[in-house]
Amino acid sequence: MIAALRVVIIFAAFLMLTLVLLPVQLIALGIGHSIMQRLPRWWHRIMCRVIGLRLRVDGSLSQQRPLLLVANHVSWKDILVLGSVADVVFIAKSEVRNWPVLGWLARLQRTVFVQRDVRRTTGMQISDVSARLVAGEVVVLFAEGTTSDGNRVMPFNSSLFGAASAALPFAPQDKVHIQPVSIAYTGIHGMPMGRYHRPVAGWPGDVALGPHLLRVIRNGALDVHVIFSDAVEFDATTNRKTMARLVEARVREGLNAALRGKFNG
Repeated sequence: MIAALRVVIIFAAFLMLTLVLLPVQLIALGIGHSIMQRLPRWWHRIMCRVIGLRLRVDGSLSQQRPLLLVANHVSWKDILVLGSVADVVFIAKSEVRNWPVLGWLARLQRTVFVQRDVRRTTGMQISDVSARLVAGEVVVLFAEGTTSDGNRVMPFNSSLFGAASAALPFAPQDKVHIQPVSIAYTGIHGMPMGRYHRPVAGWPGDVALGPHLLRVIRNGALDVHVIFSDAVEFDATTNRKTMARLVEARVREGLNAALRGKFNG
């Protein structure tokens, strides 16, 4: 009964918040007002509290620009988490555009949709991402290319690091800054989250979205640890694959430390 009531309350809060902010965002998008970049952060921050995502953040967003954030990807909740701590835009696979509700919200948040398996569109997609970077927007790349179970970091795909290369000719000092970010789901209802409970947080690609969404809402009270590592410079001499491996190692280091409770900040 309590779980069902919680679901009703959260969906009601989602509808109210979205309906209040939606007209403002639509107008901002129409006239190109800068509030279109800040409004999603307010929405994400409130929804994190409503759902019960309790954030701990170590490190801080780099002030250097252009800036590409590269993070591990555990669940759709990662969008709420990162969107609540910084004004960012996300890179998502093209299928997300057509998802019920989530796809619509992604479009309102000015997400860059990419078709990773269609080579003929790669150049155009990279140009879109690099244009956002050059414009000073902070772009988030989930470099694993899919979600995981939250216990590990899967190999990073270096292809979209090409957006950093494309931005170099237009970037100040011919450099793009890449900042590794680790997202770890560490607790549930105030207790440490072991491997048994982590499926509540993780959303592997073969799990249906609807049941997982309801499970998260019913449980609530998830502790999330976000670690911003130091940004690294990407310039014309940088090898994309080498950079991908370096950033992957730093993200994995942060995740493992957080999951083991050994992160000292």
